[in-house]
Amino acid sequence: MRGRKPSLRRGPGMCPRAAASAAGGSRAASRAPGAQNVCRLLARRAHGFYARDAGVAHRKNLGLLREIMCQESMKFKNVWTTHSASPIAYERGRIYLDNYQCCISSIAQEPRILYQKPKCSKSEKIEDALLLECPLGEMLPSPSDHKSSLIVLTVQNWLLRLSADSGEILEKIYLAGSCCKFRYLSWDTPQEVMVVKSAQNKLPAAARQAGIQQSALFYLAVFQVLPLSFIGKVEINTKIFGNSVTDVAVSNGILIVMHSIGLVRLYNFQAISEQFMEQPFDLGHEFNWNGQVGVVGKYPFGLPCNIKITDTPPLLFEASSLENAFQIGGYPWHYIITPNKKKHKGVFHICSLKDNALAKNGIQDMKCCSLEPDWIYFHPDMSGRIIHVGPNLIKVLKLKEVKNNADQMEIAEDFTIVANRENCVNNTVTVTASGRVVKKRYNLLDDDPEQETFSHEVYFDRDLVLHVEQKPNRRFSCYVYQMVRDTAEDDECSSHEKKEKVFCKKGGRIFEYI
Repeated sequence: MRGRKPSLRRGPGMCPRAAASAAGGSRAASRAPGAQNVCRLLARRAHGFYARDAGVAHRKNLGLLREIMCQESMKFKNVWTTHSASPIAYERGRIYLDNYQCCISSIAQEPRILYQKPKCSKSEKIEDALLLECPLGEMLPSPSDHKSSLIVLTVQNWLLRLSADSGEILEKIYLAGSCCKFRYLSWDTPQEVMVVKSAQNKLPAAARQAGIQQSALFYLAVFQVLPLSFIGKVEINTKIFGNSVTDVAVSNGILIVMHSIGLVRLYNFQAISEQFMEQPFDLGHEFNWNGQVGVVGKYPFGLPCNIKITDTPPLLFEASSLENAFQIGGYPWHYIITPNKKKHKGVFHICSLKDNALAKNGIQDMKCCSLEPDWIYFHPDMSGRIIHVGPNLIKVLKLKEVKNNADQMEIAEDFTIVANRENCVNNTVTVTASGRVVKKRYNLLDDDPEQETFSHEVYFDRDLVLHVEQKPNRRFSCYVYQMVRDTAEDDECSSHEKKEKVFCKKGGRIFEYI
């Protein structure tokens, strides 16, 4: 599979004076300490350490931000709030409402609508979306490519690239006809290679009763982004992967195939696309494919299925896990599974990908009693940390080498966040007003509706904190908090004056702010 080539970084040049010194024999000997420093610097550069690189600046900026936030006078103040009857999404300073029809800037003390689109029909409904950021150090064909854009997938199989600031349509790609319904967007390589996945193809009941067999299960369309270019479209069918396939995904060049029997199988997707590619196609170009003549990415032809898997590809890895729960992450590489038995639900095993060895303390069981199961995942910052979330606590775990045994890894607890709850006495026997004794037949669950649980999303963005809450009646709320410095005068004013909330209407939506 084609990918963006990494830019080559030139090594540090040697100035003429340094070159003359190096050739000067005894003169160079007197500058040995300087030469050693240069060698030390070059060694650090070879390992990825640069004094002025973006990573160093980013870490310093985060350090400064942490110092500011940890001051006692710093507080986060709720500056405005909005509510919605549909899910609320957030991406890099932009809050999306009404199924991405309304975009609000979060970087303001008052709500500011970036764009508000008219209500769309059901045929134009957006199924999924991804935010695209332009690559650094590359010249792109269009000036609009250098600004953030939003890729959205509609019900009618249209892939649209929208301006993230105005909502203007920048590109339109038609994926396929009614025989295939594309529903999901995901990254193979973040901000480089994007995958569009179809819903599972299912035959009508009448066709199944007639004995007609379903071959094609899923379709995957793969694109390189900015500039948006078509890599290939592949069919996942029963003839190659078997009748038990329930789901597929592509991540980091790996094709992940999940089976109903609890098996998860991994294949090299890059090798598959190279081996079984019949013909490459470019968006907007005319094609003659299997007797059809049309334009790639245009209605009504869409995209040709140009990657035909004719033989079972080599298997890279196989694991058995309950409900196909399977994750890869950490360093060195590890994976997380749940043993494929119902009695092990809620138990997670963390094993080495190299030899399947269970890590020391690698069995994580929170033993919570709740309606919603606990969940676990590798932290996306590639730090190797593992986040284990339950109904009333969050555990942050980390992978580290076992002392005196560099070949084995262990799971250590980094820190834990526990919900601050009131300890209510749960009497199993109560007496009613009439004097009747009532015995409870069950214990209170950890996520009982009367108690507070983690069912919330929180985003940190420099001096902002955004809290997205889903309420039981499927009402969604977004609270925007801004970092402010509290002074003695402010405290005195706030104690005497109660600040009232202001309600304003913008774009047909009501906002609350102080």
